[in-house]
Amino acid sequence: MLKFFIPLIMLIWGYKEWKMVQLSVGMLAFMLSLSCFHSFYMYNVGYVFGMDYLSYIMIVLSVWIVFLVLLASETVKSKHKFYFSFAMVNLVLLLFLVITFSSISYLIFYISFEASLIPTLILILGWGYQPERIQAGIYMFFYTLTLSLPLLVCLLNIYYDKGSLIMKMSELKMNSGDMMSIWYMFVVLAFLVKLPMYMFHLWLPKAHVEAPVAGSMVLAGILLKLGGYGLFRVLIMFQLIGIQFSSVWMSMGLMGGFIISLVCLRQVDVKSLIAYSSVVHMGLVLCGLMIYNWWGLMGAVVVMIGHGLCSSGLFSLANMIYERVGSRSLLLSKGLLNFMPSMTMWWFILSISNMAAPPSLNMLGEISLIIGMISWSEMSMIGIMLISFFSAAYTLYMYSLSQHGLFYNSLYACCSGKVREFMLLFLHWVPLNILIFNMKLINMI
Repeated sequence: MLKFFIPLIMLIWGYKEWKMVQLSVGMLAFMLSLSCFHSFYMYNVGYVFGMDYLSYIMIVLSVWIVFLVLLASETVKSKHKFYFSFAMVNLVLLLFLVITFSSISYLIFYISFEASLIPTLILILGWGYQPERIQAGIYMFFYTLTLSLPLLVCLLNIYYDKGSLIMKMSELKMNSGDMMSIWYMFVVLAFLVKLPMYMFHLWLPKAHVEAPVAGSMVLAGILLKLGGYGLFRVLIMFQLIGIQFSSVWMSMGLMGGFIISLVCLRQVDVKSLIAYSSVVHMGLVLCGLMIYNWWGLMGAVVVMIGHGLCSSGLFSLANMIYERVGSRSLLLSKGLLNFMPSMTMWWFILSISNMAAPPSLNMLGEISLIIGMISWSEMSMIGIMLISFFSAAYTLYMYSLSQHGLFYNSLYACCSGKVREFMLLFLHWVPLNILIFNMKLINMI
């Protein structure tokens, strides 16, 4: 793992040239993508670090999204908004994320999981747009921190009982019981806030709306995946207890997704709408993880990857509109087809990916999730139907209201799109629609 850590650490210390940082992170993503040609379940294994297929996919996604973040944040460089510090914060965040995803010790995983909050908070507070960003940062920090401290207590208790905190050890599996149910709730709730589940999601729209484009892309593309990845790792310890609570999480995931879908239909802020749609997708991921079957787990991982790329692309599109129009309101920035016709195709492509149309990864993941949920209970079909219908409804609402209609009178001239922006959107779209052709990698998880 040092061959991935050392270049990152060297970049953090030698981040003086913006283009060099962009190119280096892109090269790191390319090197990582070539590491998939092996036939081992675990590889690059050390004392506390190692990768399996799930870790590998998440690390590649993290490096790729941070590369796209640096590509999307050219305004920070052109307007000299402390871009050296900006690059360093993003690289430190990437280092913490790579440590989190490659850790095979629950304690190192917890420390780096919490440490990734600090660079994200600095991004929101330092490069956010409105004065409310302080409130948004505090919301995010305290929601996550409050429910993470019981997780630390639980991990220390497990270490006291079992003598180890190494993942994938059969000795770490817990038996059912009243006390174990309490530990289970403590552990799971820490990751449900990060996911975020319905009722613990209030920090997410605030953080997204106030964050700069880099913060939004990292939050949607990677940090929400920390919750799903963490559940994937800790639920191994609580299999017997987890099956007893499956119906609770399934109900909250499906009904919460339906309610948030209705909330999306009432939004007039583009970033807020995309942020709430993330809660819907993560509700489905929660359902897939909690039913403990192969289709559910595979579908949850694929939806996390697809959502990370698609949602990050939509946030970068929303930022392009904000840079030109000066507003994120759908009422002011409608009729974009008239003066940004080249961007309309990208709005359409990423919108249909968001509603899980073929050939996107979202479609494959949602099909797997639907198969897994129906095999668990046929009654879940009602919730799936409602979520699928309203996902298409709010995505078409966002697309049609932003692209069609009479544009705002004050807009008299606008750049339809730069080569950098088209390349940024293309690099979001290619993995989102090309990875579906190689399902062998996904099926190995």
